[in-house]
Amino acid sequence: MNLTRIKASQTIILNNMKKLEIKEVSKSFDGRKIIDNISVNLNKGEIVSLLGVSGGGKTTLFNIISGLTTPDCGKVYLNGEDITGKSGRISYMMQKDLLLPYRTVVDNVALPLLMKGEKKRTAREKASALFEDFGLDGTQKKYPAELSGGMKQRAALLRTYLFSDDVALLDEPFSALDTLTKASVHRWYLDVMENIKLTTFFITHDIDEAILLSDRIYLLSGTPGRISDEIIISQPKPRTDNFNLSSEFLEYKRRIIQAL
Repeated sequence: MNLTRIKASQTIILNNMKKLEIKEVSKSFDGRKIIDNISVNLNKGEIVSLLGVSGGGKTTLFNIISGLTTPDCGKVYLNGEDITGKSGRISYMMQKDLLLPYRTVVDNVALPLLMKGEKKRTAREKASALFEDFGLDGTQKKYPAELSGGMKQRAALLRTYLFSDDVALLDEPFSALDTLTKASVHRWYLDVMENIKLTTFFITHDIDEAILLSDRIYLLSGTPGRISDEIIISQPKPRTDNFNLSSEFLEYKRRIIQAL
């Protein structure tokens, strides 16, 4: 038996394994089908967006992926393991930052570590070690009310990352930010993601945001919601500051508008 060949084959299999797979998932509420036969996947380190109109079933799909809701049929796999209906395996950041106003920023960020059984001092130290990487250094002892909207979202993203550095679901995390703040946070977000390689599934209604941030975009449309198209953004990262003014960007946008 050639052990070297077996090990090489096992390595190839692991490298080709999808980080997250959603296979043929459907869900109804009160007899009304919300999503139908949804199959999507994420590779390690990818940023993938789910783009569609309001009420199309995007949040329902995220609740299924996170284990908060069980699908009527279909499966969710993380690193090849069936996690359908199992919560606590994938981190989930919702639209609001949900920072606790009576806790300091570092204590807010460290909450996932405390939930995992870390002692408070250790949790604070581990969280604080990442504050500089997330552009939060110097805010450890502040309270959420003292932070700008952009800084609150940075803290919320760091907390999400500490919950699970495997896969993160982000449900319109930047929708409440004004245009200038959002542009600044987008640049920061891409820089951070380039460093931490967090596999991310991202809900947005903002076509420009999806094109700017994503490696791939799934379009969800119809009633019930179905995946109508998958768009690969071939522009390499880090992307140029004027990418959103390029002919390539406008062509992606034209294609998405036509598809939706």
